[in-house]
Amino acid sequence: MISERTKKLEASLKKLYYDKAADLLFHGWHHIHLVARKSVEFAEEFPEVNKEIVEASALVHDLNYIVEVNTGPEVGRELRENYLREAGFSMAEAKEIESIIMEGHTASRHANISNSAKALSDADSLFKVMPLTPIIFSSHYIVENRVDVQKWADKIISEQQPLMDQGIYFYTKIAKDKYQEWAEVDLKLVQQVKDSLEDPAIKEMFEIARELGIV
Repeated sequence: MISERTKKLEASLKKLYYDKAADLLFHGWHHIHLVARKSVEFAEEFPEVNKEIVEASALVHDLNYIVEVNTGPEVGRELRENYLREAGFSMAEAKEIESIIMEGHTASRHANISNSAKALSDADSLFKVMPLTPIIFSSHYIVENRVDVQKWADKIISEQQPLMDQGIYFYTKIAKDKYQEWAEVDLKLVQQVKDSLEDPAIKEMFEIARELGIV
């Protein structure tokens, strides 16, 4: 059952994200809501994990995008502490939440992160590889973070392919069983995007589309 302070945290953040909806096309409330729900579901695999702390971590994990787009989670530390404190979380709990978020960060996570971070990471990774994401949300990521398709594809392959190769794209059994194929298909698609941009004719076509304001 969701605690009163988590309800308070969620309500405050929902208002913040709805106010910023026009700027957060990828990392908006739709993303946060899914990650929060799924992180608690994945945390069921670890009986010792404090699910309230995991859920709070998920709710605040991307506040850096409120501060500045295209940044790492460390940029949101102060804002996270403020929202957590106002909701009733202690400083010690805020530090634990910060550790979970930093451990689960895609660009730096590894095989030996905590079980709490595994639950958060799997939920965050799921959003990246949902079949809906390349169809609907990936273009929003590009706009939100002010990058081009090449940089988007390079970032995904450089950060996520090594995790797949190490067998830690997902950590929990439920995520691996249900969503591993989605991740494999998504990374293959992104690699094909990278490959396509090496074709001179396709690259020229894309530049024309850009000049026309199509992309």
